[in-house]
Amino acid sequence: MKRQAMKELEDWKVSPNRKPLIVRGARQVGKTWLMKAFGEKAFKTVAYVNFDNNERMKALFKGDFDIPRLLAALQIEAGTPINRDETLILFDEVQEVPSALTSLKYFHEKAPEYAIVAAGSLLGVALHGGTSFPVGKVAFLDLYPMNFTEFLVATGHADLVELLEKRDWSLLSAFRDRYIDLLRNYYFVGGMPEAVEAFTARRDYAEVREIQKRLLTAYEQDFSKHAPIETVPRIRMLWNSIPAQLARENKKFFYGLVREGARSKDYELAMRWLVDCGLIHRVERVNKPDVPLSSYAGSGFKLFMLDVGLLSAKSGLDVRTLLEGNQIFEEFKGALTEQYVQQELRAESNIEPYYWSAERGNAEVDFLFQQGMEVVPIEVKAEENLKAKSLKTYSDLFKPRTAIRTSMSNYRKEDWLTNLPLYAISQISGICPEPV
Repeated sequence: MKRQAMKELEDWKVSPNRKPLIVRGARQVGKTWLMKAFGEKAFKTVAYVNFDNNERMKALFKGDFDIPRLLAALQIEAGTPINRDETLILFDEVQEVPSALTSLKYFHEKAPEYAIVAAGSLLGVALHGGTSFPVGKVAFLDLYPMNFTEFLVATGHADLVELLEKRDWSLLSAFRDRYIDLLRNYYFVGGMPEAVEAFTARRDYAEVREIQKRLLTAYEQDFSKHAPIETVPRIRMLWNSIPAQLARENKKFFYGLVREGARSKDYELAMRWLVDCGLIHRVERVNKPDVPLSSYAGSGFKLFMLDVGLLSAKSGLDVRTLLEGNQIFEEFKGALTEQYVQQELRAESNIEPYYWSAERGNAEVDFLFQQGMEVVPIEVKAEENLKAKSLKTYSDLFKPRTAIRTSMSNYRKEDWLTNLPLYAISQISGICPEPV
């Protein structure tokens, strides 16, 4: 398994102003594997400490934050010497001992020569739950499920990734059928490392689906185990409503699909819990596509799951859909395709997406993102249909330098828009002109 985040970790190691690093991400996206693989590759030794159900670590961090004392105890717990510049110290499931997060401040201020990476499945919940550590003393890395290019490498198609990166569109068009077939599989398998590993080893779709169902069950068990008990039923109802939300024509989140008569204030805590866990992503509507986009967000949002394969599992998508041409791309009004594009924007290009819709509801652009001082609109098409009425309406109104339609069709550049194949969405940043 090869993860693109490894390069970010390598850059972090040699950064002149290195701070302790917090890796955020949902359960089972590969945080522990990534940290250990990085440690083995880039350091002489790895001191791994798991804080889950670890009473010794709870007792250790209840005391003061004397660095020599902490290092001595961590060395014993990990069973390996800790040497400055040579050892990577790993804190896993660190949210179980919130004071260990607080200690990162003191490591940064008093012992910056020690490399520390911390991770946890529910870190977002811990950080929003009053855990004390000062902003500016740590760095962050967000880890998502494996994106499509990582899936291609894992399944033995690194050559197709190299071809994508060259952006030789005529040659890419010649291999279009191979890309589409692999993308069809990615919609079903998704990017959860365990599912990808099983698919790569045995190409058994039933096994993949069982893994996905087990992951979904584990997430629901987390609701009961970690969330405030009074919020659990609402978390579960909101979570279970997502496939139906995405099956709507405009996909805007509608509280009435969670429960008849539901109001936003009733589900505010439940939604924040799911967002903080990394299980869902909110894409906010902007009423004006201007920079910074975050200043114009409000009055609506869409909710997506963390992984397209988990969405297809939760929706009960039958494996036979894979055999029926390109039907999988159009399944329940293109929901899987929009989920895929949203996921790729975050994981591949580190883009925070938004969306725009006209006040009268007669036009909607699926995603917007900010590049420099410009806003780039993206219209998502799940089929060969090249009509882009909403994108044309948007472009006539706001005159963007770049407008992108992503679809099943080949790359083409027209006067006012660029068509980018769905399988090449990873190249979106590279085809946009340099920001002014």
